Amino acid sequence: MTLPKHLDIATLRQLYGTGAVTPLDLVEEALARCDSYADKAVWISRVPHDEVRAAARALTRPTPDQPLWGIPFAVKDNIDCAGMETTAACPAFAYRAARDAVTVAKLKAAGAILIGKTNLDQFATGLNGTRSPYGAPRSVFDPAYISGGSSSGSAVAVAAGLVSFALGTDTAGSGRVPAAFNDLVGIKPTRGLLSASGLVPACRSLDCITVLALTVGEGEEVRLIAQGVDTTDPFSRRDRPRALPAARWRFGVLAPEEREFFGDDDRARLYEAAIARMTDLGGQAVTIDYRPFREAAALLYEGPWVAERLAALEEFIATHEADLDPTVATIITGARKFSGADAFRGIYRLEALRHETEGQWEKMDFFLLPTAPTIYTVDAMRADPLRLNARLGLYTNFVNLLDGCAVAVPAGFDSRGLPFGVSLIAPSFHDSALAEIADRFHRASPISLFVVGAHLAGMPLNHELRARGARLQQSCRTAPDYRLFALSSTRPGLLRAPGFKGPGIEGEIWTLTPDAFGSFIARIPAPLGIGRVTIENGSEVMGFLVEAHAVVGLRDITEFGGWRRYLLEQKPHT
Repeated sequence: MTLPKHLDIATLRQLYGTGAVTPLDLVEEALARCDSYADKAVWISRVPHDEVRAAARALTRPTPDQPLWGIPFAVKDNIDCAGMETTAACPAFAYRAARDAVTVAKLKAAGAILIGKTNLDQFATGLNGTRSPYGAPRSVFDPAYISGGSSSGSAVAVAAGLVSFALGTDTAGSGRVPAAFNDLVGIKPTRGLLSASGLVPACRSLDCITVLALTVGEGEEVRLIAQGVDTTDPFSRRDRPRALPAARWRFGVLAPEEREFFGDDDRARLYEAAIARMTDLGGQAVTIDYRPFREAAALLYEGPWVAERLAALEEFIATHEADLDPTVATIITGARKFSGADAFRGIYRLEALRHETEGQWEKMDFFLLPTAPTIYTVDAMRADPLRLNARLGLYTNFVNLLDGCAVAVPAGFDSRGLPFGVSLIAPSFHDSALAEIADRFHRASPISLFVVGAHLAGMPLNHELRARGARLQQSCRTAPDYRLFALSSTRPGLLRAPGFKGPGIEGEIWTLTPDAFGSFIARIPAPLGIGRVTIENGSEVMGFLVEAHAVVGLRDITEFGGWRRYLLEQKPHT
């Protein structure tokens, strides 16, 4: 049986439940995908194939204490996995872990199968994913663009369908920015809910282990399985769940003058659309003064907290500074200018800002912020690594300093086909309540639909899309393995033809609300249907497909590359 491109937990459970797939079948597919995936920078190390297969064979049947039975996952390589090297993306630092980190051990005990350890910005210092000697993982939507960091490989592993979920870490936004750049959910818990025992520290007082997943529900389930008080971690905390209103939430939004997107008009528009969607769900937008949050965020890299990064690695750096990525070395060794007095002054300043933010929290139940203000190419990031990276943390850096929790969720695509995300942020211990709202927001996300025929812009049936409020997202082509047939003089049929190498078929991606999508597809006549279509950048969208039996004997018009050109060629030439 062919597995879906994305290995979401719900689908795998359904397949396991019917007996259509076994854990061994699943890991064989996952291993094959990992071996063949073009972006070799995703992984730093992999569990040997035979060990993965052995773990799968050991799962004879699901049990109540194994809720993640047969689910493949990945772990960022600054978190210990027994018998594997932990490198933190610095080969000179590497050591072989004697035992699993507490969080990893809990996931394995729940039946999850470890596939490997993923790449990261070295020592988790960066939000972009390019600061690693193992390469720079790329956004799954366009390899010219960064994947986001520092949990870069973890995000790509999930988004590319290599695993179902992955562990990352988050000190300044490292579990949220890569989620946004790969159309994923990033769960950043309240500090201390997930044990940091077995984690190479970045800023030990701020670090969080995070979950990258395909849906909020699945990410939240993994978080709840992994969390718990750990007496070996001095920063571990017991959960004290706090509620949010069941309806009519007051959600904070940026004032117009604080909406900095560095010229990225698409993301400014998508943020407005996210505010409108949250309002449609019953929320009330409240404009918040972002200044104290912004000033708190600046303390993370401009203030003495950078000295905590040096404290974690001081002994190693004393003899191995030359082994560090140059940008990482600049950041960490720059902490030497701060004194103990500076550290206390930084604490005093943060506490003053915390008091100022309390006045803003009284106005709102949670914040709705862009996860990142823009996205950059790998080349641009390498050319200007400090300034551009700092921009990426504009809306994330304050959260751990001010003891918040956050859920990053997808919120649409820009005109280049690159994803945008927003983050829901609340004070500590609102994790579960915040996840419920984030899940509702994510489920209400617009659905992308790929069209190739009469529903194209300017074509006779395009009004059926526009009447439902559909918006044109982008023009693009399918992957090469699609053929186009003329079903009639007014309608084509798109057919997947594995192994076929054609020009790709021109089409358009339109976005609709879930309700509009449902009413639209209800009108589709046979032999057309809706299925997943792979477009030229490798991503999948829902689109029109034709049943194979219906094109037997019909004219193959693939050579024209699209319906528009075919129709143009049929017009009489004068």
